[in-house]
Amino acid sequence: MAFSNFTLASAVADFGLTLSSQPLFAGVPVFGAGPTVHHVLESMGQLAVGINTEKARSEWLIAPLLGEVWNRGRGTLFVLSGVDFTVDKEKGLTGVVDFMVGRGPQLSFVFSPSCPILAVVEAKNESIPGGQGQCAAEMVAAQRFNQTAKTDIDTVYGVVTTGTTWKFHQLHGTSLVIDTREYLISDVDQIFGILMHIVGLNPITTNSV
Repeated sequence: MAFSNFTLASAVADFGLTLSSQPLFAGVPVFGAGPTVHHVLESMGQLAVGINTEKARSEWLIAPLLGEVWNRGRGTLFVLSGVDFTVDKEKGLTGVVDFMVGRGPQLSFVFSPSCPILAVVEAKNESIPGGQGQCAAEMVAAQRFNQTAKTDIDTVYGVVTTGTTWKFHQLHGTSLVIDTREYLISDVDQIFGILMHIVGLNPITTNSV
C-alpha cells in the first residue's frame, strides 16, 4: 500500500476522516505571480497542453508556480519534487510525492523540524477525482509528520492539479474539506495568492471560511 493506492473513500475510511465541501479561500486576495511566471505559462503552456503528458504539465504549468512561491519565501520554505516521503509504512503512508511544500531549509528530503504544509498531486489521466485519495493520504502523512516533530502546524493543505485546473483541500484534525471551487490556470494570480496564503506569505485581508 502506498499513497497512490488510496481512493478518496478508502483514505476517509482508513484514517477516520470526516469529509465535507465548502469554500476555502473566499477572502484570499489575488497576488501577482510576476512577469516571469506569466511569460512561462503563456509561452510554454500551450506546448504542455499540446504534448499532454504529466511530465510536460508538471514542468511548464505546475513547477513554475511552485518555484516562484519558493523564490518569494527564499530561506524560509522548501519545495521538493519526486522524493520519497515515508511516515508509516504499515498504514500505507509511504511513497514518492509529486511535490511537497513546507517551512524549513531547502534540502533533498523532509526532516524534522521542517514542516510540510502542502501536498501537490499531479492528476493522472487528467482526472481530479482520481487523485484525491492520494492527496488525502499525503495530507494525513504530512499532518502526522508534523505531530511527531512537535511543530506548530495544525492545518495542512493539498491540491490535485492537471496543471490547467487546480482543486484544493484542507485537513484540520480529522476534518477533510474539499474546496467547492476549481481554479483555472487563466486565474494564475488567484492560484498564486492561495499558494502564498497557505505557506503564510499572503495573509487574509477579508473574511473567509
